Amino acid sequence: MFLTRRLYIVLTAVILCIAAGWWWMPLFHIGRLLLLLLLLVVCVDGTALWLHKAIRAGRQCSNRFSNGDDNVVRLWVESDYLFRVTLEMIDEIPHVFQRRDVCFYMTLRQQEGRKELTYRLRPTSRGVYGFGYIRVFAASPLGLLQRRYTCGETQDAKVYPSFLMLHRYEFLAIHQNLKDTGIKRIRRVGHHTEFEQIKDYVQGDDYRTINWRATARRHQLMVNIYQDERSQHIYHLIDKGRVMQQAFNGMTLLDYAINATLVLSYVAMRKEDQAGLITFADHIDTMLPASRHSGHMQRILETLYAQQTDFGETDFSSLCVHVNKHVLRTSLLIVYTNFIGMVALQRQLPFLQQLSRRHRVLVVFFEDVELAEYAATPAVSKEDECRHVMAEKYIYEKQLMVSKLRENGIYALLTAPNHLNVDIVNKYLEMKSQGLLC
Repeated sequence: MFLTRRLYIVLTAVILCIAAGWWWMPLFHIGRLLLLLLLLVVCVDGTALWLHKAIRAGRQCSNRFSNGDDNVVRLWVESDYLFRVTLEMIDEIPHVFQRRDVCFYMTLRQQEGRKELTYRLRPTSRGVYGFGYIRVFAASPLGLLQRRYTCGETQDAKVYPSFLMLHRYEFLAIHQNLKDTGIKRIRRVGHHTEFEQIKDYVQGDDYRTINWRATARRHQLMVNIYQDERSQHIYHLIDKGRVMQQAFNGMTLLDYAINATLVLSYVAMRKEDQAGLITFADHIDTMLPASRHSGHMQRILETLYAQQTDFGETDFSSLCVHVNKHVLRTSLLIVYTNFIGMVALQRQLPFLQQLSRRHRVLVVFFEDVELAEYAATPAVSKEDECRHVMAEKYIYEKQLMVSKLRENGIYALLTAPNHLNVDIVNKYLEMKSQGLLC
């Protein structure tokens, strides 16, 4: 049983009435009668609430949450009381969210039936999140007492890489609307294609694709149809060292790289390429050979779910040895890492050059968005001017790293973490259209 604020207010008023009897005796007797009446009403209120268990509530949510996305959680509640009840409903969400606003107030009329409501949770790290019970506090129209109900069950939800974004790309890919997300149509350069079929010529077809033998046989113009070369291997190499623990909007660079890996793997497999995965830090952690067989996306998802950094120093030399030993076919290697400065790049450059001798290497690293925003603000003091100069020097170094990588025959992509998914897909489509993956 819980006493409500209304009861305390009424009780205070009755006590003040009794106390006023010190000056005027009739108020003392009136206060005593009001106190007896209040006790009687409280007994009636308590009996009505505790006569039988009449509140049921529950939670409906997926057992898998998508990292970095808004995940929907639905609550429902129903009442068997024969009168209108006022409810306060609290869902015990995982403590990692640090939210105190998952509390809902509502009124259920007699025989109203089930009432539903929704809210959203946005996790920023992978792992297992535990939900507790649903606490419902019911009050009658008198509102003097509350009865607490413990409803629902405890539930665990696993937070996976951003599969909700994956579904979004799937929907857009089906409708050929990838450009709606910022993914550009890339003009095809050259003829890095393979034959698919022969069809009747229609106005607008490239006359250079006319199949003269088929034309002579059918006595009408026939043209060859080509498609992008298939079964090219795409490997995602994810650095799990301490440089990937920098956070942006609550998520680490490692999580942004994991989400981008999932999205690009799906797009590549839809393009009939084969996607593989290697994670590394001071040693090689996991490896999934490139494939596009049924169930491979699920294996990638489960593998990415378990990835965590050990805050160690990244060893690119062991990566080179492992790739040269196990990746025998020429592939596109997409290396997700982050260079703090030119010195860090110079230290790893020989190993990237070694990888680029046999493979196409694309190095993906990140802009410091907060630093760029700070550099764009006006300086207000001499000390602030010095900070701006240092920030601009750091930003210039990032651009210099891109040029240095390209000078050594290594492709580079410098992007903001929140733009990574679109930028990496655009880069993949650009390289594929230019025949750089074979």
